[in-house]
Amino acid sequence: MSRGAAFIPPGATLGVLGGGQLGRMFAQAAQSAGYGVAVLEADEAAPAAQVTGIHLAARYDDPLALDQLARDCAAVTVEFENIPAASLQWLDARVPLAPAPQSVAICQDRAQEKALFTRLGVPCAPHAVLRAGSDGSVVDADLFPGILKTARLGYDGKGQISVACAADLPAARAALGGVDCVLEKRLDLAYELSVVMARGRDGSTVLFAPQQNLHRNGILFASFSPGPAITPEIAAAAQNAAGAVAQGLDYVGVLCVEFFVLRDGRLLANEIAPRPHNSGHHTIDSCTVSQFELQWRALVNAPLLAPRQHSATVMLNLLGDLWFDAAGHQREPDWAAVLAQPGAHLHLYGKHAPRKGRKMGHLTCTAATPDEARQAALHACAILGLEPFQDETAPSLAVLAAPEGGVSSFGTAVRN
Repeated sequence: MSRGAAFIPPGATLGVLGGGQLGRMFAQAAQSAGYGVAVLEADEAAPAAQVTGIHLAARYDDPLALDQLARDCAAVTVEFENIPAASLQWLDARVPLAPAPQSVAICQDRAQEKALFTRLGVPCAPHAVLRAGSDGSVVDADLFPGILKTARLGYDGKGQISVACAADLPAARAALGGVDCVLEKRLDLAYELSVVMARGRDGSTVLFAPQQNLHRNGILFASFSPGPAITPEIAAAAQNAAGAVAQGLDYVGVLCVEFFVLRDGRLLANEIAPRPHNSGHHTIDSCTVSQFELQWRALVNAPLLAPRQHSATVMLNLLGDLWFDAAGHQREPDWAAVLAQPGAHLHLYGKHAPRKGRKMGHLTCTAATPDEARQAALHACAILGLEPFQDETAPSLAVLAAPEGGVSSFGTAVRN
C-alpha cells in the first residue's frame, strides 16, 4: 500500500502478527516508548500475549480479528514470516504494514530467496529447485553430496535431509512429503554469520556489526559479537550484501541476512528473515539501540538511529533441555548462580512447558573485551551444564585472508 511516511507518535497502538518471543520483545520495546501493542495470536498463553494490552486470540486468517487489528492499530508488523499471504495483503490495503507482503512472500520460499540472490548478484550456494512432481534425475551431479530442504516452512534445522548421491534423492523427497524443495550443495564451512539491519520507508538504512553464529543440531546455540573469525573485509562484504538485499526488496523494517563463510574465504548468502532475528538478541544489552527498537522506529517512521555497540558480547540460547536433569526429571536451572555473574542478562520468554529443542529464553554476557565476554559465557555454560564452545569458534588460517580479488562488491549500504 502506497502511503506517505508521516510519523506515528507515541500513544498510538501498533499491531503484531504472531505471539512468540520476537513479538514479546517488540512489544516491550515499543511500550517503553509509549506505544500500545495489540497481538494477533491463537495461543492464549503466547509470550507476546502475556505483555500486551490487546490480545486477539484467533487464527491469522480470521476475518473478524484482522478487521479489529486494522481498526485498532496505526500500523502493523510481523513476528515471523509464515503468515498467510492473503492476510498480509488484506491488511496492507487498510493499514500501514511493514514489511510489505511481497517481501515476506519471498522470505517464505527458499526458491524465491535463491532467485533474489541471483538477480542481485549476491553469491549463494550452488543449488537446484525441485518442484513437486518433477523428475529429479536431471540434477547436476556436482550438487552431491547435498542437503535437500523444503522450499517452505523450514526452520531450526527442520525440513532438511542430507543426500549423499543422486540415488538417495527420491527417498529424501518422499520423506519431505514430495513438496517443492531446494537441493543445495554441501559446502566446506568455516563458520556462519548474520547481519541484522533496518531500512525505513525513505530508504535510509542502518546496520549492526555482523555476529558470528554457532549452531548445534540445526538450532542457534550462541552468537558472538565481535565474531572471533570475522575479518573487517568479510564484515564489510556481508553488510554490503545485506544492504543490497534490502534495497532489492524495497524493504521496510528489520531484516536479517544469514551467511556462510567457506574455508577458502568465500562469503555466500544463505537465508533472509523479514523480522528481528535470534542472533540479534544481544543488541538489547550490548548496543545503544536494539533490533526491536529499530523495528518499532521503522514501523512508525521515526528516525533510524545508527546503533553503537558499547560492549563485547556472547549470547546463549536457552533451550528446554536445561529444565531436565540427566534422569529426565524436570527441574529449574540454577538462575541465581548465573545471575551472580557480572554482565549476565537473563531473558526468559514466559513459556510454561519446557521441551527439548524449544527456545525458552536467552542469556547475554556482556563485557569490556571479547575474551572477557567469552569467559563469562563459558562460566555460564558450566553452571547450566552446556557443552563449552572453545574450539568451535576459533578462527582458522583459511578464513583470515580476504576473498580473492579483495572485498566483494554487492552494492552500497547507506548508514545514517
